[in-house]
Amino acid sequence: MKYTRSVLIVEDEEIIRTSLLEFLTDEGYQAMAAPNVATALKLAREREFQVAVCDVQLPDGDGLALLRKLQQITPGVSGLIITAYATVENAVEAFKSGAFDYLVKPVIFDDLANKLARLFQYRDLYLENQILRRELARRDDGDEIVGSSTILREVQDSARKVALANANVLLVGESGTGKELFARMIHKWGPKKDERFLAIHCGMRPIEMLESQLFGAAAGTIPGSGEQSGAFRSAESGTVYLDEITLLPLAMQAKLVRAMEYSEVLPLGSADAAKIQCRIIASSSRDLAQEIAEGRFQDDLFYRLDGVKLLIPPLRDRLDDIPELVDFFIARHSKVMNRRVTSATSETIRLLLTANWKGNVRQLDNAIQRAVMLCDSAQITPKDLPPDLVGISQPLPDTDDLRTAIRHYEKMHILRVLKLCPDKREAAKRLKLGLSSLYRKIEELGIDL
Repeated sequence: MKYTRSVLIVEDEEIIRTSLLEFLTDEGYQAMAAPNVATALKLAREREFQVAVCDVQLPDGDGLALLRKLQQITPGVSGLIITAYATVENAVEAFKSGAFDYLVKPVIFDDLANKLARLFQYRDLYLENQILRRELARRDDGDEIVGSSTILREVQDSARKVALANANVLLVGESGTGKELFARMIHKWGPKKDERFLAIHCGMRPIEMLESQLFGAAAGTIPGSGEQSGAFRSAESGTVYLDEITLLPLAMQAKLVRAMEYSEVLPLGSADAAKIQCRIIASSSRDLAQEIAEGRFQDDLFYRLDGVKLLIPPLRDRLDDIPELVDFFIARHSKVMNRRVTSATSETIRLLLTANWKGNVRQLDNAIQRAVMLCDSAQITPKDLPPDLVGISQPLPDTDDLRTAIRHYEKMHILRVLKLCPDKREAAKRLKLGLSSLYRKIEELGIDL
């Protein structure tokens, strides 16, 4: 595994500092040096270091305290402490501060080289372990985008292109359409797929808890809790998914704008900003333009997110996917419940094609889960479905031909819209069809106006 081997040297004695810098540079490390705490913190905010080699005694502070601050700025940074005295107490204090090991003055270059080699070997093994664990988790969770309808394929194609760009993304769609699933797939298809994916719901309360979850918090800021890194820092170069971003309070929206503009966050209760490098994917089931007009959403944040926007289609616009989704959910829930349910009857599929899916794919998933639980045979029948779902459905012709059933539903749907909106131009807009396409559908389906 190849990782940037970047080292920050913090040493106030110029001869030692220069010697260490030259030695590490010759050894192939990307090394930089600082004479004091202030300079070290400034360098750490400007770029990322994997390892910090810190002297304990510095003119403007303590090296152990510095290491803790560096770990706040860059979570996961490893430390080597330089001390003038090799005592058990010093070693214990160094390890408590998060140091990997310590060096005794005068520093022996071979000792430094060996300890750095072991440290980076440990980091490589740790990162490899984390990647494998995440890969196993992804394989086990069974999450995938199911369906082969034209509209779904078009959205997936756009999502794959967006994913490769590693840009921030806004997902817009009704509740239950699978926005978080698309967010996870964008992360998986992107260049940082082996990094972390963290999902935060923006409706979390109390507000202080939400703010600390996102931006982090200094120790003691929230009663009963220690220092928190926050999602933006914990994700490192991975992805943070902000579910229902319109629920984010206005003050935090302003903080998010700054985070996106300057790639840094200000933890709650802290005066020091911390650098971030994650991708942000946000979602909303509300009309953002209306939220802005009513003063609940900042236009600055909207413009930063709206550049790359994907519209996730509701289930009623992808009816062709229902049989495939039903098979997928039956297989998943049968495995979890240890039931021998293999399919749904054609009558059940016809009924599902006519239901009013206000809850979209999530509602269908819940309906199949219930049906698998109650089913007495290998096939789901209409009596196994939720009563309210059966009650709102419309009859379909008694046929197993899926195309005939979908054609019948399409005719019913167009007729319903035309009754609500006799103006064909406006009806075409509601149906998301061109006017000529609507006239062609009316003729093909034999709709009597």
